[in-house]
Amino acid sequence: MTFRILKDGSKTETHATSSSSTGSIVLIVILVLVVLGLVFLFLFKLWQKKKREEQYARLLKLFEQDDELELELGLRD
Repeated sequence: MTFRILKDGSKTETHATSSSSTGSIVLIVILVLVVLGLVFLFLFKLWQKKKREEQYARLLKLFEQDDELELELGLRD
């Protein structure tokens, strides 16, 4: 905040330009968006990993069932 001296000798307040506050708000918004993007990327990668592990477990279970079936039918010792 700055003061301006008028012709009659009295002081009046003048506010600083709003460009610095606008710039800081824009910077904060950009930082928040970047952080949110990183969080969503991390959660997406975590979801992909979980999905991949579930599919692998289903595949293993499928092959285990086939092995048990072959043993029951006497196709393999």
